[in-house]
Amino acid sequence: MFRGLGGLRGSRDFGGHPTVGGDPSTWGGGNGPVKGTSDFGGVWGGSWGWGSPETRGGGVLGDLGVSGGPRTLGAPPPPVWESNSFAVGMFLGRLNTEQVFPYPSALSEEQEQTLQELVGPVTRFFEEVNNPARNDELERMEDATMQGLKELGAFGLQVPPEMGGLGLSNTQYARLVDIVGQHDLGVGITLGAHQSIGFKGLLLYGTPAQKKKYLPRLATGETVAAFCLTEPGSGSDAASIRTRAQPSPCGTFYTLDGSKIWISNGGLAEIFTVFAKTPLRDEGTGETKEKITAFIVERSFGGVTHGAPEKKMGIRASNTAEVHFEGVRVPAENVLGVPGGGFKVAMNILNNGRFGMAAAMAGTMRGILAKAVEHATNRTQFGDKIHNFGAIQEKLARMALLQYVTESMAYMISANMDQGATDFQIEAAISKIFGSEAAWTVTDECIQVMGGMGFMQESGVERVLRDLRVFRIFEGTNDILRLFVALNGFQTLGVQLRGLQKALKSPLGNVGVLAGEVTRRLRRKAGLGSGLSLQDHVHPDLQESTLQCLELFAETADALLLKHGKNIVDEQFVLKRVADSAIDIYAMVVVLSRASRSLAMEQPTAQHERLLCDTWCQEVRGAGGVLGALGG
Repeated sequence: MFRGLGGLRGSRDFGGHPTVGGDPSTWGGGNGPVKGTSDFGGVWGGSWGWGSPETRGGGVLGDLGVSGGPRTLGAPPPPVWESNSFAVGMFLGRLNTEQVFPYPSALSEEQEQTLQELVGPVTRFFEEVNNPARNDELERMEDATMQGLKELGAFGLQVPPEMGGLGLSNTQYARLVDIVGQHDLGVGITLGAHQSIGFKGLLLYGTPAQKKKYLPRLATGETVAAFCLTEPGSGSDAASIRTRAQPSPCGTFYTLDGSKIWISNGGLAEIFTVFAKTPLRDEGTGETKEKITAFIVERSFGGVTHGAPEKKMGIRASNTAEVHFEGVRVPAENVLGVPGGGFKVAMNILNNGRFGMAAAMAGTMRGILAKAVEHATNRTQFGDKIHNFGAIQEKLARMALLQYVTESMAYMISANMDQGATDFQIEAAISKIFGSEAAWTVTDECIQVMGGMGFMQESGVERVLRDLRVFRIFEGTNDILRLFVALNGFQTLGVQLRGLQKALKSPLGNVGVLAGEVTRRLRRKAGLGSGLSLQDHVHPDLQESTLQCLELFAETADALLLKHGKNIVDEQFVLKRVADSAIDIYAMVVVLSRASRSLAMEQPTAQHERLLCDTWCQEVRGAGGVLGALGG
């Protein structure tokens, strides 16, 4: 069962028969050890590496061994003391409201109009042309679907118009991904593997010449792209890849050799973003070290082959295959980013695309909830429609609640990105974890509501359940991402504590730092709180319990880091509990923000959203929720 509504948290019954709260377009907007764990990274989201010497970040109590991941290309990570990230603030005991209150609306009037002009045709296409059951049966997209997607411009949603794309913002993109997720996740994987990661590196790191050469044909769908990172021996531990690219003596090309597995679009793609080890000379020591470099590789270079399509549990409409590179001569000008900077390229691609998964999951849940509601309102048992029974009402209400929270996360993060936020990787990881687990729970509950009918292929729900299973594995397994959330938070906290240590050594020169931080910690120790206030942002009835969660979270994070020091990286039971608490708190703040905005604007769905918000906050505040997880 979804962790957020079971396990750590006690179950609460609530009635009603809600529906999803509002159309977002109208309001803007492997299990196992960390190292050596193979995930399904090459499909849509790549792999995560932990503890790699080239990506480690230090903390006051020692090296935490965590890959912090990059932010936006060209913009250095903001100092911890200046970060506007709400998630970072949670660990630091600070209330960073800039990115969460008020609920952001990132679309201009022109962008809103453009989006509305796209929503109708895209929705009609998936309802009238695309046949997800047929795609699943054929284990590929029908030709009419592929051609129709090209005509819609679906292969170049965020490519600049001057390069042949639609030039959509992140929020506009999220809304269309939402529609795709509602109708066919297999098609969604094909599109996502192409643009969310396949050529995303070109948008983020490509030179003007590279963009001019490749983006026009990628935007039209004339050429399909793929992202090649995962290998047989490197899944979550991405830094251990064995594919090599040897530079030529003349320096004009590299010779690429190696194999990648589980690559979405692997059998269709003509252009690949490939990650390989390259030898680099350290100018300081004169030693040669191997670093990961990213390359743009064309199938036409020769030496690129692929295996047969993989037989998969779900997302069968997408093509997944091994891709082999044997003696491929890659021009030096096809290096993406800088030599040796490939790991950062990979992580930035993933960080920038992860919000799209939450949007897709929100759409999937909307479609599944509609099926459950339709069945419940038409099915008669014991002389009454089953939607009148409390057990069914609770299921439908919880399904609507999870959809609302996921949708709220997806559009908050996309709006943050559109407004120039650079520190959002923890929030994006949280949205992926929450959304993928929520969608699985909602779909499973839909089958339960429908009974035997839901179990039959004809309903289409079993196909969605099969498709959904992989979303907890790729784009970083949820197990790895939980460690990512917790360790990134502890890393920023460690940097803050190190700053306090330095300030204490020279107190006269750091009066401002000490006055603010030490006072906050002393107030917390004395049980007075740290002065956090949501008075100007949320309903007064919800403030006290929200702040109690934030206070306890920061206090516990402090205590855990001081207790375990650099060994915190090995305390996976602790890290999971911390991550789960961070996920719940962020989810609570997001729905508080969205519901508060709806109430303030007197939107038609405002009272319904308030009910959803109240219910979620009760869940999080419950004895088995955040407070229980941290205090137990």
